[in-house]
Amino acid sequence: MRAWQAPSVPEVPGSGPRPLVHDTATGKPVDPTRGTDDASLYVCGITPYDATHLGHAATYLAFDTLGRAWRDAGLPVRYAQNTTDVDDPLLERATRDGVDWRELAASQIDLFRRDMEALRVLPPDDYVAVTDEVERVAEAVAYLEETGYAYTVPTADSDGEDLYFDVNRPTETWALGDESRLDRETMLALSAERGGDPDRPGKRDPLDPLLWRAEREGEPSWETEIGPGRPGWHIECSVIAGDRLGLPISVQGGGSDLVFPHHEMSAGHAAALASQPLANAFVHTGMVAYQGAKISKSLGNLVTVRGLLDGGADPRAIRLALLSHRYSDDWEWTDGDLEDADRRLAAWDTWVRSGSGSEQDADAVAARLRARVADDLDTPGAVAVVDTAIAGGTAATPGLVDLVDALLGIRIA
Repeated sequence: MRAWQAPSVPEVPGSGPRPLVHDTATGKPVDPTRGTDDASLYVCGITPYDATHLGHAATYLAFDTLGRAWRDAGLPVRYAQNTTDVDDPLLERATRDGVDWRELAASQIDLFRRDMEALRVLPPDDYVAVTDEVERVAEAVAYLEETGYAYTVPTADSDGEDLYFDVNRPTETWALGDESRLDRETMLALSAERGGDPDRPGKRDPLDPLLWRAEREGEPSWETEIGPGRPGWHIECSVIAGDRLGLPISVQGGGSDLVFPHHEMSAGHAAALASQPLANAFVHTGMVAYQGAKISKSLGNLVTVRGLLDGGADPRAIRLALLSHRYSDDWEWTDGDLEDADRRLAAWDTWVRSGSGSEQDADAVAARLRARVADDLDTPGAVAVVDTAIAGGTAATPGLVDLVDALLGIRIA
């Protein structure tokens, strides 16, 4: 599946340090590329049943910044992202709206592409629809069943059997809780809240996740070597990441609402399939709230990228507003965020157009900018570096302006 058009990224002199990022699994800053000559990134994509909201945008901008920092450090980067174009929320929305689920998915994926282009997000090298990977997922589930990691559970509403992953079967590189660092009680609560089925009869452990959903009447289904049906949620990312990037990848990324069960179980599946860790680091973005509650499709309190753009917002200002918050923090969007970004962007544009100031400190400013981004993607700190340079009379040299573009994705007029 095609991604979106890549923005131009200027080549800049020099290079920055390899970035450190906060690893959820260890709770520590790590260099996930240590000992390697390249970097690989897998970021969980959208379930395409509604427009790109600011929580989505903040996540993809965070990992766009990581990719830019790696490239600035001289590392080749391989990036893969999926889109979950068959899943219960998508099917439910299509039924509610009386549209074909495939048409709904296609329209929302196209909207997502346009939003990412407007925000100048670098596209993945591999943009993968789950519906294009069903056969490969079925092969992986068949292997898990052969090796004892998957087992069947009879269904009450079909003649088939669902397949589940046994979280308690030992693997060489993963045990339940390794990535999320959560206690069992919390895991059970989150499983029930985030798409799991801990109360399903017939499971060996309430936390065992669904690998393969047998065919049900009225639902999409594919004929495969393990019978008709469709993939469960977590297995898709394990398969796509392993096939496209090789294991372990440098970073598995996504929102903090994916820590459990999604990334925990994806790591378990990868360990069972390949006897390898899924990733060197698990990196998560905070939740963005609006009007006192987390922005989410289910709650309906959406502030969308498309809505802001259609309202006349400068896409550079949207990007700058989001980068002015630390990626790992939970925070709340207000109209003031965009107003502040508009004022800052106007000051930056004036800085470039004025052509005045001293070039003496430009190299030092560039070094500080690179250091902030390399320090766990401290984009608010990087923005402050630019503000301080302007206030201190540093000239907007071509190299400095290009570095702001290369690292922060803000093309100053």
